[in-house]
Amino acid sequence: MKFSRVWAMPNKETFTIKPIKEIIERYRCVWVDPFPYPYREDAILYLSRFKDSSVEGVLFDPPYSPRQLKECYESQGMVLHDTTSGVWKQWKDEIARVIKPFGVCLSCGWSTQGLGKNRGFEIVEILIVPHGGNHNDTLVTVERKL
Repeated sequence: MKFSRVWAMPNKETFTIKPIKEIIERYRCVWVDPFPYPYREDAILYLSRFKDSSVEGVLFDPPYSPRQLKECYESQGMVLHDTTSGVWKQWKDEIARVIKPFGVCLSCGWSTQGLGKNRGFEIVEILIVPHGGNHNDTLVTVERKL
């Protein structure tokens, strides 16, 4: 497993942060992003359109907390009925369903939990992106489906 730590300025558009953009490019997948910024659609509904084991890679960059989840969707005029931790489990289950064997999930957040072994994934790389000041680090976990 590879670990790296690279400082970068924060940005609400996570994939424009240089070290994160570079790790995405390095894995050379056809990526699916259920959480494009700005948020326009429920991620479960979006992922439900894909067949089982049909996606090469998923960029999993949801809002990192229930508060962020509520704020992000409400700012787009959407009402979420579930901001509990259970919604993250539903997202992860759907992502695991759609990724092909040996496909990749790149998860961003404040932990390296990712999709996990119970869903058939192994961690291949972790990138820590500190932003300085009072900003939380962004943690990027790259997992491959077994």
